[in-house]
Amino acid sequence: MSSLFPETEGAASTPEMELDALERRLASLIQHVRALRAANEALRRELATAQTRNRALADRVVEAKARIDALVAKLPEVAE
Repeated sequence: MSSLFPETEGAASTPEMELDALERRLASLIQHVRALRAANEALRRELATAQTRNRALADRVVEAKARIDALVAKLPEVAE
């Protein structure tokens, strides 16, 4: 019969060994979940910062466009 835990298959496979293997796999899974949560939180913070910066830059573009439009309006007409 094939075990759910291939690392415990062999001559000395016992329920205790399978439980130990399960504990190791579960601990590894928990560690990965915690690492992914931390990475996700860092990415959320980075995204929020980037969105804030993007809004500020968009506001600056609008202001610059308004200033350029005002300067262009002050230019004399070119006679042809």
